[in-house]
Amino acid sequence: MKLPSFRLRIALLSAALAGSTLVGFGAVSWFQIYNAKISRLDAELLNHLMRPTPSPDGEGWQLYPDSLPYAFGGGTNIKTPIALLVLDANGNTLYESNSLPADVNVNRLLVQRLQLTPLPPPPPREPPPLPDFSRDLENFSPKKREALNSPPPRRGFALDFPSDVRNRPPLISPRPPQFVTEETEITAWRIGAAKFPNVQVAIAVSLEAVNQEMATIRNIFLVSIPGALLLVAVGAWLVSGGALRPIHQLTGVIQQVTVKGLDQRIPIGTTDVEFVELIQVFNLMLERLERSFTQASRFSGDAAHELKTPLTILQGELERTLQQVDPGSEVQQRLSNLLDEVRRLSGIMRKLLLLSLADAGKMSLYLVEVDMSELLMEMLEDLEMLAPQLTVQTDFTDGLRVMGDRDLLIQVLQNLFSNAIKYNLANGWIQIRADQTSTTLHVTIANASQDIPLSDRLRIFDRFYRGDPSRTRKVDGIGLGLSLSREIARAHGGDLTLESTSFGETAFSLTLPMKLHN
Repeated sequence: MKLPSFRLRIALLSAALAGSTLVGFGAVSWFQIYNAKISRLDAELLNHLMRPTPSPDGEGWQLYPDSLPYAFGGGTNIKTPIALLVLDANGNTLYESNSLPADVNVNRLLVQRLQLTPLPPPPPREPPPLPDFSRDLENFSPKKREALNSPPPRRGFALDFPSDVRNRPPLISPRPPQFVTEETEITAWRIGAAKFPNVQVAIAVSLEAVNQEMATIRNIFLVSIPGALLLVAVGAWLVSGGALRPIHQLTGVIQQVTVKGLDQRIPIGTTDVEFVELIQVFNLMLERLERSFTQASRFSGDAAHELKTPLTILQGELERTLQQVDPGSEVQQRLSNLLDEVRRLSGIMRKLLLLSLADAGKMSLYLVEVDMSELLMEMLEDLEMLAPQLTVQTDFTDGLRVMGDRDLLIQVLQNLFSNAIKYNLANGWIQIRADQTSTTLHVTIANASQDIPLSDRLRIFDRFYRGDPSRTRKVDGIGLGLSLSREIARAHGGDLTLESTSFGETAFSLTLPMKLHN
């Protein structure tokens, strides 16, 4: 499975990690800010609930609605909606105020909160009275009565409180109030309540202002986080592009690695340390490939060149001996078979020699103006003699001319026509199409055949590859014709390709650059 671009994955992964971090930071920050605002609001509520209350008869509570909205405005002149409910110890309403009259349910929430608020702790019980010993004093002697009535000696010092302080009843503090958030159909409220011995107080503060501030902060996060992610993605894309530059250099050199480009090397001047070893290994691999390919090309070229002369001498001797034997004799038949094999070996040697020259980039072309229409007509005449049972269809015009090596182009056409005959079906067909544009000439030779598997299509131009033995067992050849034909086409600046065709058809397309006849 082909993975997406590594550079794209780095950018997306960086954006994902940064996005997760920013979203987490934004969420935590939002909740921290919200909790801080709620805590400040609770502290303000506690301050107003625990401060000295007005008289329990209801007087003085009218001043609260004017001061509370500004007290909860956060130090600004914004007036926050407030609801206030004051009940006496028996639950009778002493005072009720709501600065948001549209929300009638808030008073019900205040009553419910007061009902859930626990009562203040009971006052401490008075100590029991001391026993009266006045009657017992009458039975004591005068000295004892005087000693008992005299004050004890004072040690250190003592605090004398005023009589009104000593006689004042102890203060009773309410239980610490609990604050809750309740929602109505209109808005959300923060509610706190406290119970005193003679009065019950509940205050509700609207959270509309807090929610608006938090919505503004949320919108800031929603706008800034995508922008930050975009910057992170672009930065990761640029950084990864710079980090992968040596890989692009490797790719460029690999694309130039042909027979003529094995001498390419990647410089290690300004390369990152992480890629130095990779580039060194790649350069060593290119060096080994160049040395091995040079040896193989030199061997095939030298072998073909060394065998060319003996085969030429052997062919000449066989032809001369064949003329001296009796016609129709068994010796003549054997000499004819030997001559055919020698000619076949000579053809193989010529192909190997041409391939070695092509590999070394030394295939010399004798460029002349070649009339491809004339060559195709000559091939058709040979085709009628070699395979008269095949149906031939042509579609080309006269005057198709290119600049090229005539002998090499004839060899290409001979290979293509020979394959079209050898791999054709019984009573099959062959189509020859040719057309030209202002820059190129296209020649397509198609024939009826068995379907070529995909594995064979990928290797059909490999040297000495003949495909499925079940299809090629009875067909002469060694698998060099198509490889040599493509090298000749590329030496002319063109190409030879196998076209994608329907089932039961094989088509090869020859493309050559052309120059118009002056």
